[in-house]
Amino acid sequence: MSRKILVLEDESSIRSFIVINLTRAGYEVIEAETGEDALEKLKGSGDIRVALLDIMLPGIDGFEVCRRIRATNTRIGIIMLTARSQEMDKVTGLMTGADDYVTKPFSPAELTARVDALFRRAGGAAPEQAGEIHQAPFLLNTRNRTLEKNGQRVKLTQVEYSIMKMFMENPGKALSREEILDMVWGRDYFGELKIVDVNIRRLRLKIEDNAQNPTYINTVWGYGYKWGF
Repeated sequence: MSRKILVLEDESSIRSFIVINLTRAGYEVIEAETGEDALEKLKGSGDIRVALLDIMLPGIDGFEVCRRIRATNTRIGIIMLTARSQEMDKVTGLMTGADDYVTKPFSPAELTARVDALFRRAGGAAPEQAGEIHQAPFLLNTRNRTLEKNGQRVKLTQVEYSIMKMFMENPGKALSREEILDMVWGRDYFGELKIVDVNIRRLRLKIEDNAQNPTYINTVWGYGYKWGF
């Protein structure tokens, strides 16, 4: 299994710090300084599993790189790197298709743990047993890791697929944000609970008839979410 990771960061000192630590952790790192460079390298190497994208870049910024990757690739894991701690950056990054974000400055241990967790989900894990979960109008194929609604394929990222599988395996059960974080991101995840809310908001846009008035993923106020069957 490929352990290739793309690092898009225009500041050479930060990029070197990331490269050294990821190489030490056993990853093969492909470096890019600009958004254009990153997109070219992704085209030229089909086995990159995870991309770390800095937000603030000259030319095409990290948000736009993320959007362009997601237009053609739902399987790759994407982590946004931001020097700013503003909530809006984090939410914007996740809504454009990122799976996670890391705010600078970060420790090598934190970065490696985030990459490891995402790498497992983005293709490093063993394939699941063949099977289907059918709850009309949805059909989840756990071998191909695909979702259909009324017979039409819904394009999901690996995180969105994991959330969908968790819900369909627990119909009618109220799940706390902490439980969802553990089940989808893993118990060793360093991040914040809001990543659950933003990913669910993004998933609702894809699967609900009306994301503002959802019928499938219901909010349990002050607690978490429930799959509404």
